[in-house]
Amino acid sequence: MKLLVTNRSDLDLEMPDGVTVVPLREGHEIPPEDRDAEGVVAWGTPTLLTSVARDLPDLRWVQSLAAGTDLFEAAGLPADVVLTSGRGLHDATVAEHAVTLALTVLRRMPQLLAAQRESRWADELRRPRSIQPPERVASLIDARVLIWGFGSIGQRLAGILSALGASVRGVARSAGERGGYDVVAQDGLDAALAETDILVMVLPSTPETELALDARRIALLPDRAIVVNVGRGATLDEDALVDALEAGTLSGAGLDVSEQEPLPPESRLWQAPNLVYTPHVAGYRAHGGKQLIEHNLGALLAGDVSAMRNVVDRG
Repeated sequence: MKLLVTNRSDLDLEMPDGVTVVPLREGHEIPPEDRDAEGVVAWGTPTLLTSVARDLPDLRWVQSLAAGTDLFEAAGLPADVVLTSGRGLHDATVAEHAVTLALTVLRRMPQLLAAQRESRWADELRRPRSIQPPERVASLIDARVLIWGFGSIGQRLAGILSALGASVRGVARSAGERGGYDVVAQDGLDAALAETDILVMVLPSTPETELALDARRIALLPDRAIVVNVGRGATLDEDALVDALEAGTLSGAGLDVSEQEPLPPESRLWQAPNLVYTPHVAGYRAHGGKQLIEHNLGALLAGDVSAMRNVVDRG
């Protein structure tokens, strides 16, 4: 069996006899000499996935290293190909990055670093203040956090934020309790936004989530609030976000994703006030990927698809 494995991650795979691993270049079509592959492990780019769906007649299995598989499903993989997701591989790293973005904005790190580069003692940032001044969210302590997209990443993040003193709620398809946290459904979102200091978005990209945080919903947030997005860029109206930051009706934002990637130089996000942008690096490491791939490959070779983890139901 030939297995094409992305060259964007060092997975250090241990393969059984009879399996040949060939490095795969993301962003390119499958070369003719590798079109006899039966398995693919990839992060997923449109060009690559179109080729995977079209050019591999013997394909049996595709392992996404990304938690979301929207691009894989949109590529049109044959119905008999098993698709498994990277769900769970990014819980720790994306949660860590979301906290980093929030604290960077809250603790005014861009302003402090700018002063450091100028060899300037930033005395204007050392004035007496409360933990939570009325004009802006300044700390995770006593902050009201709403995590929109309360799956495994959201619940991992909730635990970290709670440990740092925040009060956390989630938003999911149905209301109730998950992992010990109160969860509101979509019909309760507007009311929850009005009571939110920090909104963290961990939404997938689907037709239902496109521009989910639009100008109307941004206006529901208190002026002192900040927005953090570590989900998908298409879920956020970027112009509406920048408008709110420029008008002072939103205190700050931390984004790891954008609708267009790489982010073009002319994007308004680059110069938006109190906005921190990172180039989609929150996950970018498949923590536990080696174990997941080796397990799924073993189950596939044993003919036991039911034992494979993270199998995507494609209807």
